[in-house]
Amino acid sequence: MTVTDPETLVGLDDPEETELRRRRWARDRELRAPRPPQALSTADFLTLGNAVCGFLAIYSVTTNMLIPHITGSSSGGGTMRHGAATAVTLLLLGAMCDLFDGLVARKLRASALGAELDNLADLISFGIAPAYFVAVWGIVSPGTNQGLSAFIALTVLLAVVLRLARFSAVKMRPGVFQGMPCPMGALTVIAIVLLDPPFLPGLLAIFGVAYLMVSRVEYPKPQGLLATATLGWIVVSIGCLAAWAAGLPGGDVLMHIGAFAQIALAAMAPLLVIRRKVGQKVGDVRARRAESRGC
Repeated sequence: MTVTDPETLVGLDDPEETELRRRRWARDRELRAPRPPQALSTADFLTLGNAVCGFLAIYSVTTNMLIPHITGSSSGGGTMRHGAATAVTLLLLGAMCDLFDGLVARKLRASALGAELDNLADLISFGIAPAYFVAVWGIVSPGTNQGLSAFIALTVLLAVVLRLARFSAVKMRPGVFQGMPCPMGALTVIAIVLLDPPFLPGLLAIFGVAYLMVSRVEYPKPQGLLATATLGWIVVSIGCLAAWAAGLPGGDVLMHIGAFAQIALAAMAPLLVIRRKVGQKVGDVRARRAESRGC
C-alpha cells in the first residue's frame, strides 16, 4: 500500500483526498489492531525465553545433581554445586525475561496469546522448577526425608498454580500484587535451599513462602525505580552465583549474602503489613483511652 505524505493532499480533488484519508485511516486501524492468535509479538519471545530457562534449570538439576547422586558419580560436591548454580542462574534469567516481557508488551503491540503464554511460562519456571529443586534437595541431602520434602514441593507447586489462577481472575488495584509474586516466591524457595538449613526448619520456611504466595498480603509491582532496582539485584545475583559456581575466593560468602538478601526482600512486605496493623491497633487503643478520659 502506498503511503502518501500529508502535504501531497494539497491540490487534490475532494474525491481523491477522501480516498487517501480513508486508506490512511484503514492502515492506522490495522496497525493498532491486536495481532491474530497465530502471530507472536516481541514480548512473547521473551516469555518463551522464560519457559526455556525454566526447562533448562530442571534439566541442570537432573543431570548435575540427581543423576550423579543416584549413580554415585558425584565428585566432591563440585558437580552438584555447578548444577545448583546453573539452575539458579537460569531461573534468574527467566525472572529477567518475565520482568521485561510486560514492559515490552506495554511499549509495543501485544499478541492475543500474551497473557496465556505468560501464565504457562511462569508455571514452568516459577512453579515446577523450584518445586523440583526442593524435591531433589530432599533426595540428595543427608538426614532428610524424601516423602516430606516431596509433600512440601507439592505445596509450592500448588501455591503457584493458585497464585496464577487468582492473578488472571481477580482484578487488583493498580500498582500492587495480592500475594507474593511467583518469581519472588520461586527465588526465595531456591535461596532457602541454597543455604542448606536444618531439614525441618528449612521445610517450614519453604511452606511459609508457599503460604505467602496465596495470601492476601499486598506486594508492590516493580515499576520505575523499583523495576530498575529489581533488575540490578538480578544482575548482581547472577554475578555472585557465577563466582560461587567457578569456585572463586569468597564465592560461598557472596552466595550466602545473595540468598539472605532474597529472603529479607521477600519478608519485607508481610513485616510491613504486620507493623501497619499493630500501629493501627495501638492508635485505636490510644484513641479510646483519650475518649474515655475526655468523658
